[in-house]
Amino acid sequence: MKVVKSLLLGTAAGLIAVGGAQAADLPVKAKAVEYVKICSLYGAGFYYMPGTDTCIKLGGYVRADMILGGAGDYNFQQGANAGSNNRLTNYYFGRARFDFNVDTRTATEYGVVRTYADAVFTWDTQSVTGSNPSTISGTPNTSATLGLYHAFIQFAGFTFGRTVSIFDAPWQSYPAGGPDTIPGGSNHTNGVNQVAYTADFGQGITASFALQDETSATNGQSNLWNVSSGTAAQFVTGVYGANSWGGTRSPDIIGAVRVDQAWGLAQLSVAAHELHTAYYGATELTGHPSDKWGWAVQGALSIKNIPTGAGDVINLQAVYTDGATRYNFQSLFPQSFFMFSGSSNGAYQSTGFAGLADGVFGTATGIDTVKTWGLRGGYTHNWSPNWASAIYGGYAQLRYGTTGKALICTNFAAIALAGATCNPDFNFAVVGVNTVWTPVKGLAFTADLSWSRLDQKYSGSIASPGIATAAKPAAVYELKDQNSVAMMLRAQRNF
Repeated sequence: MKVVKSLLLGTAAGLIAVGGAQAADLPVKAKAVEYVKICSLYGAGFYYMPGTDTCIKLGGYVRADMILGGAGDYNFQQGANAGSNNRLTNYYFGRARFDFNVDTRTATEYGVVRTYADAVFTWDTQSVTGSNPSTISGTPNTSATLGLYHAFIQFAGFTFGRTVSIFDAPWQSYPAGGPDTIPGGSNHTNGVNQVAYTADFGQGITASFALQDETSATNGQSNLWNVSSGTAAQFVTGVYGANSWGGTRSPDIIGAVRVDQAWGLAQLSVAAHELHTAYYGATELTGHPSDKWGWAVQGALSIKNIPTGAGDVINLQAVYTDGATRYNFQSLFPQSFFMFSGSSNGAYQSTGFAGLADGVFGTATGIDTVKTWGLRGGYTHNWSPNWASAIYGGYAQLRYGTTGKALICTNFAAIALAGATCNPDFNFAVVGVNTVWTPVKGLAFTADLSWSRLDQKYSGSIASPGIATAAKPAAVYELKDQNSVAMMLRAQRNF
């Protein structure tokens, strides 16, 4: 009995001890969970970053494109091998793209501090060059590319980093949709490094000034031909010599004035663009031409609230350049290209080619600048909240100077046949239509059809040395204007 009593008392004491220990170990009251809060200061989609007064917004899109009859992602049929018009030419081109952007904003005593970054991941259909054997451009591991279109900081009216140019119209080179190669104005949709300042005078009136790094071949620099090294093999591809830029000296100097109102907007832009070459030959002893400044001026006009329907808009712009060709034949337009089709004079085939440049020089000459002008526009009509259609077009002319033309035509003589005439000037036009169906918010399906025409000024026939990458043999070719028709089918989900 005593044993049982001892066991009971011991068990009770143990339970009391355990209970006391558990009571002593009870946690203190938990801190309140910090839930993500909506930030209504800067529009829909912004949230406060937990523990800070900074608002953040994440966005982007997923896109799937199919191009029928074009080159790359909605280019006209040019170059190797869309312009070859043979068995190496792709009849379709596909693209999958993921765009992701991050926008942060913080209110300070100096105004809003903003950072913005936009990265683009792309997978493209591969192309081929040459024959027997053909060479695939890229491999399954290199067809995917990464682009950084925007990465900038804004503070007290200043912008530091990469974004679109203040010279551009707000719609870039797409006044109502269309291909990437509409001439008639500038385009920096892929971004350009810059330092800019914008002053806001109220009533929708702003003025901006910027220094831009246009030294990339895909931004503000067209070719700067040193024709003394030009060859016949290059000539028939639209390459008139060595692209002979020197090192960086001055960024492009940009100014713009813009008025935004309920009726639309008006903008006037100007640019100064330095042409700084390398040497005439391989060493410093060969000398060099003096630097020259090119320039461009552009006007843009957007008209909203027109009588044809709610949301309808007309976008127009015009540009003139002297030694700054990329501000007309813009960043996504090829700066030298060729196209082939059938012949009407008994030649093997017909060809058209074009070389674009900011300037031309030869041994012991100065830089002869290239002049261009162009215009483009588009009209978008909304049939309903879910359906919209548009018509658009662009036209531009490029003219070489007397000295530059003579230098280029000296090399043309090596391939010219009797009766052929040399004139590297050309005109280029684009016309198109599209329809967009938006079944639900943020999801759009687009069909866009465009026609492009190269109106080249060469005439007669040439004895071409051939183009190996396009599988074109050495033969007689007729010099002839060329046309291209392409269609883009697109599905895009914005988020």
